[in-house]
Amino acid sequence: MSTGESCPKCAAATISKRSAEPWCPACEWNLDHFEKERRPEIGWRWVDRRLFRTAYWLTERQFAELRDAPSLARAATAARIATTAVSVVLLALVAALFVAGVVLLVHDFFTPINLIGALLVLIAVVLRPRLGRLSALTRDAEELDRGRAPALFAVIDRVAAAAGTPVPDVVLLSADFNASTTTVGVRRRRVLTLGAQLWSVLDPQERVALLGHELGHFVNGDIRRGLVTQAAGSTLGAVAYLLRPDGRRTRTGGLLGMIAEALLDLLAGTLARLVGLLHLLLLWISRRDSQRAEYLADELAAKVAGSAAAIRLSDTSLLYDAIDTVVRREARAGNGAAAWSAAGRQAQTGLAGDIPALRQLSRRTEASLFASHPPAGLRAGLLAARAAQPAAVIVTEAEQARMDEELGAHYERVRRELATAHW
Repeated sequence: MSTGESCPKCAAATISKRSAEPWCPACEWNLDHFEKERRPEIGWRWVDRRLFRTAYWLTERQFAELRDAPSLARAATAARIATTAVSVVLLALVAALFVAGVVLLVHDFFTPINLIGALLVLIAVVLRPRLGRLSALTRDAEELDRGRAPALFAVIDRVAAAAGTPVPDVVLLSADFNASTTTVGVRRRRVLTLGAQLWSVLDPQERVALLGHELGHFVNGDIRRGLVTQAAGSTLGAVAYLLRPDGRRTRTGGLLGMIAEALLDLLAGTLARLVGLLHLLLLWISRRDSQRAEYLADELAAKVAGSAAAIRLSDTSLLYDAIDTVVRREARAGNGAAAWSAAGRQAQTGLAGDIPALRQLSRRTEASLFASHPPAGLRAGLLAARAAQPAAVIVTEAEQARMDEELGAHYERVRRELATAHW
């Protein structure tokens, strides 16, 4: 890990992990370095470099503000106000298009103006905000039944009560090394998805922390789950797509027709780029509030599971590659969730000494204007910097064993899926 070189700023030994450019763990010199191997965000190196610097600065500033705040709570941030305002305007415009289309469609029926009305209605339907569907989530996940998994649902109920959050309407189990919550449909059904790979390797209190964090998104004002603000994430992108010229079209109609089509394509392309840029700007703004919501969810995780468990959960994401590799190895060998857990724990123990360096490195590799989550290292750092909280919900090893027994058939389905997956 040590590079054998000294920091030019404080003379401490510099370090490197995962072939990253060296940095100083003491004074953090060069931690904000833009690496050439970084995945491009726009595609122009000089633009990507400046976007990274901006994202790094904004991410570090937000962390410092929350670290020094007396308490963490929902707030009307500038990012939230801007995103909500734009979303309201977009919804109003789509509604106006629909109303105008209906008026023109029924006005003086069987006239050319009816075609304009039909076109406006069609555009409004295409631009309508997407509320999500449960069927889209169940394609890659299996719904769990409360009657067949009483121990799991009992823990979910206890965590929800301790965190002061609603209970999810639907709980799904997927094969992912992840977990998520969302709200779908007109009835706004709350959905919790647990990734079997992640769930299986967590200890009892880490599972409580995961549930506390995910259920926290139902009450932390996460802008990605708002009924109104969902429009900002889809409408502008749909407008840009509709305006984009079709390069495969065959131009006909003589020279004047070709010139007219070329001019229309130029105008549509320019408008598409402008709308696309506005979409990007709105996305970048809303991501600041999304990252703040993640910190608030972490605070709820610490409240219900204890700060130590919440920090361990955050560190798990730093070791994703190692844990995912050993879990898939065990699945291919025909071993079930118990073997996944043991292998995952062994990998975590072997890499425990790398955690401080990986926390720092995550601040470089995970800083992005597109990131909906703060760097894992900062999430763990914020929990460690604030007052330690005791666990409000305690889950025993016996309860964990009952949960895993209930999920046995589901784990086997996931094992078969992992064993045959190409990665």
